Amino acid sequence: MEDTYKVTRGIRERDLMYYLVNTSLKEHQKWAVKFLGEYDQKQWFRYVTIASIIQKESANIAEMPLVSAVIHNRLKLKMRLQMDGALNYGRFSHTKVTPEMIRNDTTSYNTYRYNGIPSAPVGSVSFKAIQAAIFPANVDYLYFVRNKNGVHSFSKTYQEHLRNFSQ
Repeated sequence: MEDTYKVTRGIRERDLMYYLVNTSLKEHQKWAVKFLGEYDQKQWFRYVTIASIIQKESANIAEMPLVSAVIHNRLKLKMRLQMDGALNYGRFSHTKVTPEMIRNDTTSYNTYRYNGIPSAPVGSVSFKAIQAAIFPANVDYLYFVRNKNGVHSFSKTYQEHLRNFSQ
């Protein structure tokens, strides 16, 4: 989560990293307690990982709870997420996902190949993305595709999803 930090000029790299990581973890603990009533690191970072996919997949803040619903609904049904945003991590952050990338990536980030969520977040997350990960919209959507207006069309069935490709 974004924030401003004040550090001493000339701080050693190791001390700076220690400060930033611990300050960040304290914020995560605070938000976990606020939203979930407790801080269970494994559970919390599961939500953060989902939020990181929501962050990358959503066209805007209003879509975040809908994208979250698709993720949660697919996980409940044991469907693969099949989300490009999960493959756009690290050095691939701004790379178009190709069939070759899907075939060759053997990491947990390949949600086309593996069930569940990746082993770690795929990028930074906003407060709104975390909120959406914890509180998805109450809808039955399983699919979405970007439409000609630059936002997503959501659907419940694969047939409807295919029709949305032409919009």
